[in-house]
Amino acid sequence: MARDQLRISDRSSPRLEHWLSIRNPHSTLHPLAVAHFFNHTSEPYHPLVRKSLTLRLDTTLLEPGLRLAVGLSGGADSVALLCALVDRSRELGLVLHVAHLHHGLRGAEADADLEFCRDLAARLDLEFHEAHVDTAKEAQRARKITKGDAEENSPSDSIEGTARRLRYQWFRKLLSEVPLDAIATAHTLDDQAETVLAKFLRGAWTEGLSGIHPKLNGPDGPIVRPLLHTTRAEIEAFLDARNQPWREDSTNRHLTFTRNRIRHELLPQLATWNPQLRDHLAQMAELARDDEAWWQSEVARVAEQVMLRGRPVRGGGRATTAADGIALDLARLIAEPIALQRRLLRYAAAQLEAAPDFTATEALRSLAQTGKAGQKLELAQGLRADRTHREIRLSRGPNTPSVDHVREPAQYECVIPGELAATAFGCHMRLDLAGPAAAPDSSDGERLKAVLRSWRPGDRVHLRYSSGPRKVKEVLERMKVTGDDRTQWPVLEVAGRIVWMRGVELVPDPRFRLSVEPLTPGLG
Repeated sequence: MARDQLRISDRSSPRLEHWLSIRNPHSTLHPLAVAHFFNHTSEPYHPLVRKSLTLRLDTTLLEPGLRLAVGLSGGADSVALLCALVDRSRELGLVLHVAHLHHGLRGAEADADLEFCRDLAARLDLEFHEAHVDTAKEAQRARKITKGDAEENSPSDSIEGTARRLRYQWFRKLLSEVPLDAIATAHTLDDQAETVLAKFLRGAWTEGLSGIHPKLNGPDGPIVRPLLHTTRAEIEAFLDARNQPWREDSTNRHLTFTRNRIRHELLPQLATWNPQLRDHLAQMAELARDDEAWWQSEVARVAEQVMLRGRPVRGGGRATTAADGIALDLARLIAEPIALQRRLLRYAAAQLEAAPDFTATEALRSLAQTGKAGQKLELAQGLRADRTHREIRLSRGPNTPSVDHVREPAQYECVIPGELAATAFGCHMRLDLAGPAAAPDSSDGERLKAVLRSWRPGDRVHLRYSSGPRKVKEVLERMKVTGDDRTQWPVLEVAGRIVWMRGVELVPDPRFRLSVEPLTPGLG
């Protein structure tokens, strides 16, 4: 706004009145005094007027010397961000670049967007980076991969989500290949409100309600959003004031996209109930973000006491294999407040790359609190839960097991004397001859072979101090062994006779000595 456009009526400028009162307490406001005031004041603009000529930026995200690429689509938000950063680049010590991704959508309109961005970067004398992707083809490929997933997406949502994913992949590539420190995107307060509302409608947890984060860290550099406190109306006023044109994306009016329906239909309708709704949604995101930051550290701390890796081994310790998943100590889990129980269960599931929704999480809590040993849950995303007397174990696999995914029972063999390192059973065995008089050979003249395997229906054992053989099934029932533990309970067979079973004492075989220890790293 030029100085001659600043309208000043009688006594309308407190700052000018103050200046005149100091110079002459008896003076009155006169046009010549106005001119003199502007000619002798280093900052002639009233703070409110000056505020309308600039754009609010979160400069805490912008360190001096930062090599920053601005993601420029050509739309009002990104054009305004670029212009505002150029205006203050010397003040903030920024080295600016411009980055534009052509998504392969909208034909000639997208080509014109690219030319607009290229020309703007040239006019501002900034280095320009561009790339082309085929969003529609990638979305189709992604749908084939995720076909049959419980979470269904409409074609429009798939295109929108794929475009975003490709855009951020390219940003990461830029950060790794170009001497850049960060990427800046032009998300606004309006974008934040739309995101929070969209996630609320989808049933998001608190982490989802945190919305768009001001800073998204990555291995090669962060993505920052300096305009998250700025409204779209402020942005358009900023561009209009400097006669800066921008591009309009015609698809932003298509109501087939969920985001557009929220922007053009739902939010305006809700704003009739509360005109400050957008501000309140943005504030909710900030509150949720701060709460989540505290919860993450607290859950990680408590998880060290509640979460258990692998399976318990008789005699102490735990054996860990890739298929064992993660277990939670029931007593410790149930002792925590309900809010922390939910977060611990979701935290454990996240280690398996699963994200149970509210219903699934409550089902897990119910299994932990009131379930019985041996009960199981099959949940979405292939998440499975098994309850024992002391633990609830989470694992992940295909929703419908196929022949390819059936795990073959583990089996280990050795001749006597010899050793077995059984990782699947978490134990190390050594078998030695009982003495010189021992008979190491079987009836056919071959050396005796020991086989460590899971028990099978029909197996029987001779318990020490028992009158006769017992079925392994009955012994396991008395031991209260359930779930996968029961299915895979190990026994050692020699010449058709079971001579060892985990957790019980059997009648010893006089031909050899057997020692069993928990498997330690480095063995086998």
